[in-house]
Amino acid sequence: MANPVQEHYQTYPYPRYPLLASVRRCHTYALNLDALWCRFNGTLPPREGRGILLAGSGTFAPYPWAVANPHDTVTALDLSERSLGRARWHCLLHGRRNVLYRCGDLADPSALDGSFGMIDSFGVLHHLADPLAGLKALEKRLVPGGIIRIMLYSRYARREEESIRRAFKLLGVSSPRAARRLMGRALAGSRLAAYLASADEPDSLSGLADALLHPLVHTFRIDELMELVSQTGLRPLLFAHHNARENVAEEVNRLRTLEKERYSPDNFVLYLGNGGGDGVQEGELHVLLNPCLVSSVGRLSVGATGIPSRIGCENTLLTGREKSFLRRFIAPVPRRELSEHDLQRLAPYRRQLFLLEYS
Repeated sequence: MANPVQEHYQTYPYPRYPLLASVRRCHTYALNLDALWCRFNGTLPPREGRGILLAGSGTFAPYPWAVANPHDTVTALDLSERSLGRARWHCLLHGRRNVLYRCGDLADPSALDGSFGMIDSFGVLHHLADPLAGLKALEKRLVPGGIIRIMLYSRYARREEESIRRAFKLLGVSSPRAARRLMGRALAGSRLAAYLASADEPDSLSGLADALLHPLVHTFRIDELMELVSQTGLRPLLFAHHNARENVAEEVNRLRTLEKERYSPDNFVLYLGNGGGDGVQEGELHVLLNPCLVSSVGRLSVGATGIPSRIGCENTLLTGREKSFLRRFIAPVPRRELSEHDLQRLAPYRRQLFLLEYS
């Protein structure tokens, strides 16, 4: 097998979640196509924008995307047949049959047909020999107004992993079992011991292999990421890593300041658009509850519901009062019918993707 990345994932399919591991639909709210399209375009997606591509899907992502979008087709593209096989089993065991599986290279024009309204390439481009070529290939598959989500390694968030990975390479450590034996001898108080105490990936062999033994890794500073994007026809729409500023320029400046201290809060998560995502809304505006939240908000439950943040901001804790407010939007409500107080309450929910606003 000529491609070392393909060989890596054939040997160590990633991630290695149990096949019976399930997700609640409310936890997939940030993967819902309607919510994302409304957030960046101000409308519901057109028919030609309803396709979803997972470019470098791995073993698990097709399942939550299928849960979030049960009426849309999700195409899972990956280099590894073994990863796709496990993804297929995971979806089938949970009754998700709206996924197509394609083995191939995302940079290969012949790998699949068609265009897509949403492309997710989470933790993939930094494992390509040419990340720019990969991003340009994805750009070509977007319909007008389409959205790409990427996650790329931050130079400083990834500093410990890269230090260990380089050391393993110099020592000739090439298998996760050999790496685990060596790591078991880490001295208390050492950087390696500190990493083991804080990281989750080494808990599984596939996670350890992905984090510390990958054959090809690029890391980026924020200006290198922005330069990468500038060489395409795409533009940044929103950073979605933890505590990111909503304004792109403000977040770039914040990250630059942090990087002067050789620090990064996390790896970069960024939504990109091809020029159709201006959020320009014409005609009467309506407000609608994210479809993934209907069952959670609609049922009467004791206590508050906390939904993990997926879009960079802290989510509102859904108390009975908050659920009562959100239930008003299970069917679309014209914005003109809302009071000024309602509109003020609406704003954070729109940012969190709990509520959709569209014309």
